[in-house]
Order: sequence, then structure tokens, then C-alpha cells
Amino acid sequence: MQPRKLHNLAYGIERVGLIPLRTPIVSAIILILLCIVASLGIERLKVDDSLSQLFRSETPEFKQYEEVTKRFPSAEFDVLVVVEGKNLMARGSIEKMRDLVTDLQLIDGVRGLISLFSARQPPEGGNLPAPLFPETLPTGAEYQALVKRVLSNEIIRGKLISDDGTLALVVLSLDPKIVGGTGLNTAVGEIRKTMQDDLEGTGLTAQLSGVPVMQLEIRNAVERDRLLYNTIGFVAGCLIAIAFFRRVSFMIVAAGPPLIAILLSLGALGWLNFSLNMFLNVMTPLIMVISFSDSMQLTFAARDRLIAGMDKYQAFREAVLVVGPACVLTHGTAGISFIALQFSNSDLIRTFGEAGLLATVVALLAVLSLVPLLGVLLVRREAAFAAKIKGADVGVDWLRRFCRWIAQRMVSHPGLYSLIALVVVAGLAGIYTNLQPRYRLADQVPDKRQAVEASSRLDAKLTGANPIDVLIEFPKGADLYSAGTLATIAAVHSIVEKQAGVGNVWSLDSLRRWLAEKAGKVDVATLKEYVDILPEHLVRRFISADKDAVVVSGRIPDVDASELLPVVEKLDKALNSVREAHPGYRISVTGLSAIAARNSADMIGKLNHGLTIEIVFVAAFIGIAFRSFAVMLVSVLPGIFPVVLAGTVLWLMGEGLQFASVVALTVSFGLGLSATIHFLNRLRLEDKPENDPAVGVERATILVGPALILTSVVLACGLAVMVFSDLPSLRLFGWLSAFAMLAALIADLLILRPTAMYLNQWARRLRKRSAVGQ
Repeated sequence: MQPRKLHNLAYGIERVGLIPLRTPIVSAIILILLCIVASLGIERLKVDDSLSQLFRSETPEFKQYEEVTKRFPSAEFDVLVVVEGKNLMARGSIEKMRDLVTDLQLIDGVRGLISLFSARQPPEGGNLPAPLFPETLPTGAEYQALVKRVLSNEIIRGKLISDDGTLALVVLSLDPKIVGGTGLNTAVGEIRKTMQDDLEGTGLTAQLSGVPVMQLEIRNAVERDRLLYNTIGFVAGCLIAIAFFRRVSFMIVAAGPPLIAILLSLGALGWLNFSLNMFLNVMTPLIMVISFSDSMQLTFAARDRLIAGMDKYQAFREAVLVVGPACVLTHGTAGISFIALQFSNSDLIRTFGEAGLLATVVALLAVLSLVPLLGVLLVRREAAFAAKIKGADVGVDWLRRFCRWIAQRMVSHPGLYSLIALVVVAGLAGIYTNLQPRYRLADQVPDKRQAVEASSRLDAKLTGANPIDVLIEFPKGADLYSAGTLATIAAVHSIVEKQAGVGNVWSLDSLRRWLAEKAGKVDVATLKEYVDILPEHLVRRFISADKDAVVVSGRIPDVDASELLPVVEKLDKALNSVREAHPGYRISVTGLSAIAARNSADMIGKLNHGLTIEIVFVAAFIGIAFRSFAVMLVSVLPGIFPVVLAGTVLWLMGEGLQFASVVALTVSFGLGLSATIHFLNRLRLEDKPENDPAVGVERATILVGPALILTSVVLACGLAVMVFSDLPSLRLFGWLSAFAMLAALIADLLILRPTAMYLNQWARRLRKRSAVGQ
């Protein structure tokens, strides 16, 4: 690894940082204007709280799902009120519940409501059926007989009330404009207040679930997390910087560029109409991670030169020219990490990759430009600073002694240590390959709020809260009430309700069966009459507005997608018999649960495959940048180690690869190579052909090691902040990324040094043999 001219490493891109040194005042004015514009852009950021965002794509399955939600707008706008208590069927409780249902219908934004009070008695004498619950509830034995009729009613049993009569479900259909707008928070708040007021003193508990409630909880969690992470990131960056540099001006020089990079990046995302979601919400700590390490390296290099006696202009110019190329490469590898996310089918993950790439470019320009700009504007009395700090830099001196000790041990037996590293990484990689894809809807929703708990109660008592739909589209000209159509609906309904794992099945056939059971027979005219008297919002749940399609809807529990997939596949296969018997009807299994079961494993697998491609491309990128095949090989083991070690930890915990974990590993790989690149950049400067390679490794370690150790710890702490999130996926992303960063530091100290030493020796021997041969 022969020394090369510095500008060749990054093709002179680092010289962008020299511009503010020539015109610091003009640059400062431009910076202030950009910050003002960015602040306005942040105000434009909105939250995308859709539960289907992970699977949003151009695939036929998702297009069909979107079409179904438009034609049958039910689950997308349903608030589920879960009322539970051992005394639920007591007369007093039923009266209170009926009051609650009445009051809920009066809330602004509620289009309609379904509850056990919606049930009717069997038709008699051709008259309209009376309500199952009379206006005045009976008492004594008559009331007990009413309870038995309620618990045996085929329309509501197992659907709106549990078999044991301890849990009731009230389904509120909200106006779509409320769900998609700012009024959702008000509407849900009104529902909660009404529940509390009407059920007070009854001993009954009431919780909310459903897509709108989950969306609201996601929205609130995203906004809360953004404030939390921005605050903690700002405070942590400032405290670490001032403790490290022991001077406020250097604190601002080191911590200012990453914080300004956050402002500029989020502002750019706002102006480009990006929406915050569960992944884009991690942009703040990620931008801090991307930029803080390089900002510290530049500041540290300038600080060393100030201590050596240079003036501030010369010190920061030298820092940009020496450390700048490595900064360009570290941001380049981070950019490749985000580009790798474009291999995903998910619009959400691809958007995260696009936003991350944009943030990487902004962070690079911010760090290269602002460190020297703030340095020349804020650093004063360089000579006095140099005289004061000499001999009193206890913390840095201790870290340098530690780095020297590590370097001396690692270069003593480079071949042996490299072999051990290779065996360890290979073993961990073998365990990593055993990780299986995992996905649960509950992992995308705050688990410390009501929605998840209420859904779990529905899973336990009413077979599940997550809808699964079978869409039946009629052949052209077919009538809803024709014999063929009704037979098709009945056959599909029968198969769905018999499918293990699916319950709470509703369709037009539910009404037909009930009429047939209670009246002995049912003709088309009677069925049509009953459909016509139902509320419009209820009819639209199962019959399209133009009456050319219907839905058979069931519920399934929120379990891992790997457990749901066999259920969906068996159901789809069982429906083949109906397709053959009624060839003109198009029958499709759809719904968010079906899409998740079918696509999650494939999408996670492709992301994991993209990580493999990323490792190859990043290694090649580094090798090309350094013009060295040996450097390319050197970067592989320390780059892979944190990924496979983190994967092994997941395996030991019994966890699989989730979307959050594979994205965390993909991004962490690119970010973790920052230490490797800064070390290799310094090594190529310190390595002299006439010297022992161990000398270059030791000097490079001493010069860059202290900053690498501190920044790795700081960045890991910054990522770990996400464990305070209410979103399980963000907590997983946070601790796994933090762990991977620390693993990258270990790899840098214990794998990179001996590997670089061994391959350096190998390259020198090849050159000697080549020279002798000539």
C-alpha cells in the first residue's frame, strides 16, 4: 500500500471544504439563509401512519388490496370498541352499554355503528323484524331467557359478543375524511371520553383498537419520538464534544455541523414532500451518526495542528486535505448502504433509502464546509490554547496509550490473529444464515398503548382483530341476487368459516342463512328486502356500490406472518373448487393480513440479499478508491463482523430477521466502515516502504484511534436512544444499530489491524519477488 497523492483518494471532492476558508463571512450568511429555508421545510413534514405502508408497491396484489379498500371501505375506517367484564350480560351493564352505543352514534364523524344491539329477532308474518333487545329490558326469568337468545344468536355470537358473554365488540365506522385528516385525534378523544363517562361504575373495561386508532397512535409516537430524539441528540452531541475538547468553541465546531446537517436534511425532505414514517423517523439519529464521526475527525485533526503551532486557517486547511478524503469515502459507503435499500419491493423502504441518500449528501457537504467555517470564525487565541493544552491532555493521552497497546499486540502475530478472525467471522456467518424472516402487524404499532392490548383481547375472545377478505367479482351481466351468484357466495363463505385460523366470518350469506334458519326458507325477494333496510354503511361492507362484487370477510389473530402464510395458502387452494364450479366469477384472497403473509418473507429475503450485494459493492468501492486490491480485502472482515455478530445475537434471543433489523444491519454496515476508512486513510500516509509495516499500523492507530473510540461510543449511545420509542420496530432498530456500531469498533481494533498488517507484508513480499524476477 504505497502512499499516493491525497487528492486522488476522493478525486478532490474534499476541497469543497476549502471554499469557506476563503470567504467565511459570505459563507456564514449563506448558511443562515439555508437554515431559515430548512426551518420552513420542516414545517411541511407530515406523518404517514398507514399500516399498509410497508407493503405499498406496484405489485398486482397490493393494487387489488387498494381497490378493495376503496370499494369496501370497512376495516380501513373502523374503530373497534372492546368492552369486557364478567358482569357484561347483567341487566344494569346492558342498559349502560346501550346508552354508550347511542351516545357513540352521536359523535361527530361517526357514519354508522354495529353492535349486539343491531341484531334483530326472526321475521314473523312478513313484518319488519323487531330488535333483539326490546326498548324496555325484561326482568327475572324473562331476562335470563333474553340472555340465552343473545348468546345463541348466529348473527352476533362469536362476532360481536364472545361465546362466554364476557366481551362485546362495537364497530364504529368513521368518515374517511376524519380518518385521513386532522380531526381523527378529536374524534378518538371524544370516543374515549364517552366510554369513560357512560361505563363509569359498571365494573366494565373499554379499550379502543382498529386501523384509525393504530394510525393515530403511530402518528403520536412518531411526533413524540422526533422531539425526543432531536432533544437527546442535541444534548448528547454538545456534552460529549465539550468534554472531549474542553472548550466551548471546539464543542460548537465539532457538534454544530451534525446538528445543522440534521436541520438542512429534514428541511430538504420537507420541501421534497417526504412524509415521516416509522423508518424516516430515525433520520435524526442517522444523520448524527453519519456526520458526527467525520466532524470529530476533522476537528481533532485541526486541534492537533493548532497544538503543533499552526494558525487556525492553516490548521483547518490541513485537516480538510488530510482527513477530508476519508470523510468523502465514509459518506460514500453510507450512500451505497442506502442505495442497497432500492432492491426492496416496499415503497416505504425504498423511500427510506432515497431520503437516507439525500441526507448523506447533505451531511457530507455540511461537515466539509462547516467544520472549517466554524473553526475560523470561533477559534480565538490559538497560541494561548496550544500552550495551555500541552501536557494537560490527560484523557486523550490515555486513549493514545491504550491504542498503542492494542496496536502492538495485534501486529505481533498478524497471521495468527487474521486466521482467528476469519474463522470467527465464518462461524458467525453460518449462524446468521439460519435467521428466518419475521413479521407481525403489532410490531408496527405502539405496544404501550391501548390498540395492541385491545387487539390481543379480540384475538383471545373473537378469533382475531385483523381482517382477511375474499373478493368475489361477478362476470359481466351477472346479478347480485341470481342463483349462480348466491351459490358462489355461499360456497366461499362455507370454505372460509371452515378454514382453521379464520373466524368471525361475515357476508351476504350470513343474512341468508339466518333468514333460512328462522323463517324455514328464504326467497330472493325477502333477502333483497332485508338488505335494503340495512344502513348504507353496513351494506357497503359486503356489497359494492354498483353491485358487481361482494366480499366475504373474516378475522384472524395477529401472529407471525410465517404462521399466517399456511392459512392463507390453504384457504386460497380450497377456493379452487369454487372457481371450477363457477368459472365466470373471479375469487381472490386479499386484505392486509394476506399481503403481509405472502410478501413479508420475500421482501425481507430480498433485503437480506441486497445486504450481500452491498458488502461486495462497498468492498470494491473502497478498493477502487485506494487503488489497491489488498485494501479491498482488508475491509471485508471488519465490515462483515458487526453484521454477523448482531445476527447471531438475534438468533440467540430467538428472534428472526424483521424489516427493522435487516434495515438496521444494512445501514450499520455502511456506517460501521467509517472507522475502517479513516484508519486506512491514515495508514497509507504513515506506511513507508523503508519502514517495518508495524510502525505504520501503530502510528495510524495512535493518530486516529482516540477519536474513533469516542465517536463510536457516542454514536452507539445516540442510536440506543431509540429504545425509548413506543414503536417496537424502532426499539429493535435502535439497540441493534447501537450494538452493531460497538461491534464495528471491536472489529476495527482487533481484526482490521492484524489483517492490514498481514496483507501489507504479503503485498511487500510480492513486490520483492516481482523486483527480483525483473
